[in-house]
Amino acid sequence: MKRQWSLVVAIIFALIIALFAVINVEPVQVDYLFGTSEWPLILIILGSVLMGGFIIASAGVVRILSVQRKLKSTEKENIKLKEELESLKGEQVSLPNNEVQNEEEKQSENS
Repeated sequence: MKRQWSLVVAIIFALIIALFAVINVEPVQVDYLFGTSEWPLILIILGSVLMGGFIIASAGVVRILSVQRKLKSTEKENIKLKEELESLKGEQVSLPNNEVQNEEEKQSENS
C-alpha cells in the first residue's frame, strides 16, 4: 500500500512539473563559463528536474549498497557466533556432571 501511495504522489508531482514546464515555453538566456545561448525554459525546467532525480537516485543507490554490505558482514558474524555456540554446547555435553555444575556455579557467581 505504501508503494502505491508513493507511485501516486510521484505521478502527481510529474504532472505538476509537466504543467509548469508547458506554461513556460519562452526562450531564456543561459550563461555558461565559455559563452551564452538561448534555450526554451521548458528544457531548462525538465533538465533541472531530471538532474535532481538522478542525484537523489544516486544517493539512494549508495545508501542501499552500504546497507547491503553491512548486512552481509552481520550475517557472516551471526553464522560464526552460531557455530561457536554449537561447539560450546557440544563441549558442555561431553563434560561430566560435576564439572558442568561447577561451570554453572562459576557463571552464576560472575553474573
